[in-house]
Amino acid sequence: MSDKLAKFVDELSTLSVLEAAELVNMIEEKWGVSAAAPVAMMAGGGAAAAAAEPVEEKTEFDVVIKDAGAKKIDVIKVIRQLTSLGLGEAKTLAETAGGKILSAVGKDAAMDAKKKLEEVGAVITVE
Repeated sequence: MSDKLAKFVDELSTLSVLEAAELVNMIEEKWGVSAAAPVAMMAGGGAAAAAAEPVEEKTEFDVVIKDAGAKKIDVIKVIRQLTSLGLGEAKTLAETAGGKILSAVGKDAAMDAKKKLEEVGAVITVE
């Protein structure tokens, strides 16, 4: 890619979504073309188009209990440490397979919670 094109791409990257849409409209009017035509052609090569799209990295995770294991009391204690739940709520959650202990937390927090719960015998998944 030439330096001129690289600078142009850098400039376009600073546009907001509304500005980019306005730019498309301006180009369509100026050159008498439609941006919809290339999109329709790309739809035929859907696999290639899908592969070219960047994959959005997941940033929020749920910590889900599958089984409390043999040391349910220890699992309840850890659930209470990780959440603001009372004893009764933590006990119910520990006994509920598929219950979300933490919801929409960062990857580090989810992995830390999973590690603590697995250390006391619980079976945990991070979704």
